[in-house]
Amino acid sequence: MGRVDSSNPYSIILHPVYKEKTMLMRDNPKENKLEFIVDMRATRSDVKKAIEKMLDVRVDSVNIRITKNGKRAVVKFAKGYSAEDIGIRLGIT
Repeated sequence: MGRVDSSNPYSIILHPVYKEKTMLMRDNPKENKLEFIVDMRATRSDVKKAIEKMLDVRVDSVNIRITKNGKRAVVKFAKGYSAEDIGIRLGIT
């Protein structure tokens, strides 16, 4: 398995997840998180760099899990950045 192309954030972050649980994480200011489907070869640091580059934000942490539907990354944004505002920019309503 080869390395992911870290110069192109769009090859790492495939798309955001639109689920009820994800919306609750987004709307809760204490959580301040969004979830994304990511490339199977992506690491936590790859995801962090890609999100920061794509959205011009700071990321506090990234948790990754592998499901039957692919690899998912839950991204927690740093203080001063609202997951709700970022979600709206991405078209998640």
